[in-house]
Amino acid sequence: MQKAGQFLKQSTLNKKNILLAAITLLLIAAALFIFSKRLTKDNDDRFVTFIADCKKQNIKLYWKDTSNENFRSIQNFKLWLNKNNQLLLFAMNAGMYKPDNSPQGLYIENEKILSALDTANGNGNFYLKPNGIFYITADNVPFVCTTSNFLANPQIKYATQSGPMLVINGQIHPAFTKASANLNIRNGVGILPGNKIVFAMSKTAISFYDFADYFKMLGCKNALYLDGLVSHAYLPEQNWIQTDGNFGVMIGVTEK
Repeated sequence: MQKAGQFLKQSTLNKKNILLAAITLLLIAAALFIFSKRLTKDNDDRFVTFIADCKKQNIKLYWKDTSNENFRSIQNFKLWLNKNNQLLLFAMNAGMYKPDNSPQGLYIENEKILSALDTANGNGNFYLKPNGIFYITADNVPFVCTTSNFLANPQIKYATQSGPMLVINGQIHPAFTKASANLNIRNGVGILPGNKIVFAMSKTAISFYDFADYFKMLGCKNALYLDGLVSHAYLPEQNWIQTDGNFGVMIGVTEK
């Protein structure tokens, strides 16, 4: 009887050890999965990605130079900044534009409304509702919101309207489908936790769904599509230098 009792006790201990080992392996597997997802997220080679901080960098929207001439290309913009002793860290086209390179929809620069809010219905990506607005307040807080939720106020320093929204309150735009054959170069902007801004451009053609999913994976609750085929980005720290183009508004990040 004593031996039988010892056997049962040993058997129980073995089962507990096996259970503990299994739980440990599951925890290790989960940790490795999370780490691999984070590694993939932070090193996704499909995109040119730049994270900006309004508190540490100058993040502005630009359309015309001091002679009232459209910049049009990143090269013209960069040369103008150089003449004004400013180092360009990052640049990207910042929304859709009309044939004369004027902004389509709302555009605010230095707290001045230079193009009015567009709430009309129409065709094309801009009017794929909900569309939205990327803006920065006078106290350097960035936002992305839908056009219908936008509230104009004199404390908005910069704003650009575009469409469609990519991510809305943590959810991918309902019009996007995983199996879409609508592929294109795309660029956009999203807001990260801690009021950081993430700008991203696909290096190759991509669907709206996959592009939106990238912003969601990064942690953006709201993100906005800026433009498509014409999109360019300048990010010398990643050896990504596109300085041509024929744009309307551009985003520029410089040192403070």
